[in-house]
Amino acid sequence: MQKLLPRLLSNPPKHSFSYFFSHSFSKTTYDPPFSPISKPPKPKPKPPDLTPNRNPTPIKSSLPFDFRHSYSETDPTLEPIGFREPKRFSPFGPGRLDREWTGTSAPVRDQLDSCLVEEESIRVLGDPLTEEEIEELVEKHRHSDCARQTNLGKNGVTHNMLDDIHNHWKRAEAVRIKCLGVPTLDMDNVCFQLEEKSGGKIIYRHINILILYWGRNYDPQNRPVIPLMLWKPYPPIYPKLVKNIADGLTFEETKEMRNRGLHSPALMKLMRNGVYVNVVARVREAFETEEVIRLDCIHVGKSDCKRIDVKLRDLAPCVPILFKDEQIILWRGKRDQERNSDISDANEKSSGQSLLDRLLVDSVAWKSHCC
Repeated sequence: MQKLLPRLLSNPPKHSFSYFFSHSFSKTTYDPPFSPISKPPKPKPKPPDLTPNRNPTPIKSSLPFDFRHSYSETDPTLEPIGFREPKRFSPFGPGRLDREWTGTSAPVRDQLDSCLVEEESIRVLGDPLTEEEIEELVEKHRHSDCARQTNLGKNGVTHNMLDDIHNHWKRAEAVRIKCLGVPTLDMDNVCFQLEEKSGGKIIYRHINILILYWGRNYDPQNRPVIPLMLWKPYPPIYPKLVKNIADGLTFEETKEMRNRGLHSPALMKLMRNGVYVNVVARVREAFETEEVIRLDCIHVGKSDCKRIDVKLRDLAPCVPILFKDEQIILWRGKRDQERNSDISDANEKSSGQSLLDRLLVDSVAWKSHCC
């Protein structure tokens, strides 16, 4: 026993505590998973340079029209009377566009020849589609579960929407557009702006659903450069829509018309983000028998009510005389006087023409008598 004890102390077993601690705290590179010492930390990557580029290269676009936030819901001929933000704040970002922002649009610097632009659009569209091709595209894209769809809301055909359309055209030759809200009052204008600004062709139109075709010779690799708007610009200030005294009426007559409109039954009840395709036709039909009508827009919203007022004023046409508690009162205007004046002008023209014919006949008869 005494002989074995020195041998055990000189050669301890591998499972002893001294062997475990001596190997676990060793300075070897091997690091087993049960070791209390973790691996050396990895060097941290350098943070990215967040310093903004002070002199960005301006984007140059060859599109031949002025850039606006909305093409279908703004009138370029109507000049605003004020702005809610300085003109120097361009929604495209500082120095990102080679066009100057005027507060409402970014006009083209170099005017292109309209004939060349029209020839290029005709070349991209190519030959018209056959009926079989149209039916195939319509059946593929007209359903609500279509993957290539973009929505058109109360802002109408916006500038950034053009980029969405071209992005869809990268993977499909047609895109489905679902229209809702105020722009559906004038679907003809929506279709015109889509075709003019995108260069495509409307091949299907059903109520508020459109299918826009890219054209036979469209090349997604050579799509036009469309700089994006980084934010929605504040709308400018325009003249007052509803005047205190309507044109052609006195103060008392205007007040009477407003009271009649408020106490009359509502012609229609409009909902928010609805489809207003038949509103203009209903208003025109009502004006054939009624002088003042009321539209109930209690669930539409104040901003949309004003947009509806402007649209109906130009499309019906009519005179908005009151906007109160989201109720729109419309007056058809003095149509009887205009009709009578038109009839009198036509009678004067016809009488003048008949007098001229009579003089010509008399002159011919006189010449023949002299001969």
